[in-house]
Amino acid sequence: MDDVFDAQVIAAYGRHALVRDAAGAVREARPAGRKLDYVCGDRVTCRNDAAHDEVHMIAVQPRSTALLRSTVRGGGELVVANLTLLAAVVAPAPAPDLFIVDRYLAAAASGSVQGVIVINKMDMPGSAELSAALEPYRRIGYEVFECSAQQPSSLDALSERLRAHTSVLVGQSGVGKSSLAAQLVPGSEIAVGGLARDDEGRHTTTASRLYDLPGGGALIDSPGVRDFAPAIGALESQSLGFIEVERLAPGCRFQDCRHMREPGCAVMAAVDRGDFDARRYESYRRLRRLFEDLTEARGPARRN
Repeated sequence: MDDVFDAQVIAAYGRHALVRDAAGAVREARPAGRKLDYVCGDRVTCRNDAAHDEVHMIAVQPRSTALLRSTVRGGGELVVANLTLLAAVVAPAPAPDLFIVDRYLAAAASGSVQGVIVINKMDMPGSAELSAALEPYRRIGYEVFECSAQQPSSLDALSERLRAHTSVLVGQSGVGKSSLAAQLVPGSEIAVGGLARDDEGRHTTTASRLYDLPGGGALIDSPGVRDFAPAIGALESQSLGFIEVERLAPGCRFQDCRHMREPGCAVMAAVDRGDFDARRYESYRRLRRLFEDLTEARGPARRN
């Protein structure tokens, strides 16, 4: 006789997944229909099909939060679900792209997910300069953790911060997310790679995977990226998830100010005074233009 049970998706590989039930048993599962959209972190309802010795996912339970990336037509593609903390990982090599960091943090802030920054490979040349470049984030309240996966004791503060959260490590390929995860989750069999010869990160994680943390909570190791654009439908439309814009916007002359060229803009005035980091503001401007371009691409029926 078939039986129904609840489980959590701990890994998703195309149209197959690993699910863990309430007793901790991990089983392979596949969706019961083509339209079931699931990702790592989802809580799902499953049915055990004893006749065929298969587990079918028959429904995805409501998500508390989700990280989505944008499609070329302005839609949203799920990345991971039910997270409470996003850790954007950077390193001296490959060359850090802080615009990607900004977009991950914007997606987190817009989705009511806490965001932090992790500098890995602090034992490498260039780490001091990278730490200094992150000072604008510290000034607006973001926590920055400095560590090295090669020095486990340096991860103590980060490990404590992740406690009791469902966290995801995100960032460029090659920054060492899997190396960090392997240290944070002792005994796990996490594939760890290095850098390609051209110093461009190569992918070592091909699918997101959820691991239990020893001190409580869970950690999702996600594939590295070369770029990231948050789904526009999941962004807070006024601030786009930029903390500085949200704080300054009430001082603008116009309530619908885009903070691009409007007169009486408190955001641009703060940039001129040096109170809003110029590079972060340029990051906001780029995301605003992308937001408007993708909104246009969605077509009239979906813009609102």
